[in-house]
Formats: sequence, C-alpha cells, structure tokens
Amino acid sequence: MIQSKTLAKLLTAAGAAILAVAMFAPAAQALEEPQPGFTQFRGCPRPAEKVMFFCVRSDITGGHLKMGKKTAPIENPLKLTGGTNVEFGEFTANSEGGLSKVKQKVPGGVIGLTGLTWLLEFFGSDALTLYAVTELAGIPSNFTPTSVTLPIKVHLETPSGVLGKNCYIGSTGTPIVLNNTTGTTSPPPPNTPITGKEFTISEENEIAYLKDGIFVDNAFAVPGASGCTLTLFGFIPISLNGFVNSQAGLPSAAGNNEAIQETDIEFALQETVY
Repeated sequence: MIQSKTLAKLLTAAGAAILAVAMFAPAAQALEEPQPGFTQFRGCPRPAEKVMFFCVRSDITGGHLKMGKKTAPIENPLKLTGGTNVEFGEFTANSEGGLSKVKQKVPGGVIGLTGLTWLLEFFGSDALTLYAVTELAGIPSNFTPTSVTLPIKVHLETPSGVLGKNCYIGSTGTPIVLNNTTGTTSPPPPNTPITGKEFTISEENEIAYLKDGIFVDNAFAVPGASGCTLTLFGFIPISLNGFVNSQAGLPSAAGNNEAIQETDIEFALQETVY
C-alpha cells in the first residue's frame, strides 16, 4: 500500500477547499481557465460545470495491449484528463478531457489482421498500414493511485479506409473492461499472475506527481470485431468481421489477453487549478 504524506496533505487541503467552494462559489465559477502552471488539467470540469475535489492528468507513455493473437504496442503517449471526488472513485471530464485519440501502429498491417493477401493488388502496402486507436467506451471508475477501471473500445483505422469507418473491437454496449492495478493480477488460465509497479510520489507547487508506475491487467475478455466493411469499386460491401476474428483469435476469453500501461499521473485540487 502506498504511504504518502503528499496525498495526506492534499486530502487535508480538500476540507479547506470544500469550505472555500461553499463560501465563494460565485468567484470560483468565474474562473473558467486553469491558473498558470495548471493548464495540463484543462480537461478537468470547471466549478461551474461540476464541483470536484481533484483534477487529474494521467499519461500512458508505453506498454502494449494484447487482444487475442494480436498486440498493439503503445509507442505514442495517451493522455487521460478529468476530475475525481475526494475518494478518487468518481471520474468526470469536460468536453476537453477524457482519453486522447492517438494512433498506434499495429505490426502486420491489414494483411496480418485479415489474412487477405490479395488486398495488396488493389491498395498497395502503404494503404494497408493498420492503426489502433483506443477510445473510452464508458466512464472510468475506481481511479486511485493503485488502480483504475477503464472501459474501452479499439478503433481499427487505415489510410485507405479499407476497413471502413466503423471497424471496432469492443463497443459502448460490450466494452473491453480493464481493471488496471499496480499490484498482482489473478487471471484465469492460461494466463499467469503478473505484477505492476507502484508509483514514486512527490509534491511541488501544489501538484502531486505519481511517476514511473505500471498498471497491469491480464484477466479481461475481448469481444469480436464489428463494423469492418470493405467496399470494392465503391459499391460492393464485403464484411471483414469474420476474417478479422479468425486471424486475430476473437472473441478472446478472459485469460488470453494482456494490458501493460507505463503511466505518470498528476493530481491537484480543483480549487487550486481554477
């Protein structure tokens, strides 16, 4: 368990923040932009939008997402911004927050994903480059310094649009639910337990910095692909869902998938940010 004077200090300050919000709500609501030095928390709700206790920014800087037989490395950092309640449980973001949509190149491209080598004759190798874009499929919860639950879906994109515009693994109705932890997982077989890494915690200028942590989960299930449609000659639709599922090993039951997320997190009181 993380022992931190920094977090204790913030929790104590939260009590003062509650009183300040109650006494000076009109003034707080007038501050629509983050104060200098806190612009990284822009995705956190403003007091006029919703009163929160903490603003949070989480940067996922590395790792990978393995779904069935396919793995997408995290080479381009993702950003999650929003606000939490005093217990870190409730997460809310404004229109500028949430999870940034960042493309991650998938090894093997569309040919590796579908097994359809004849696509090269129509599109060429550059047009068949494959990207995975992780998107939120629900509201994050259990957001603490040692865990976070992320419901996600993965958008599969190509420069040529060969998979169509709505090729997804997971959806709002059937999300991929990552129960990330810095501790040790308890997956069903064939996966075996893996352990994350707790954060190094420091504080400066009223911001708590949680650095070099690793969130892990290998006990989640992954649904099959949907919306993957190739349109030949501009008018002949061909569903590729079956090809994607067969080649990628989807749907994939719990115990066959893995998420590793190298993460840095920043916390600050909403009252301080705005």
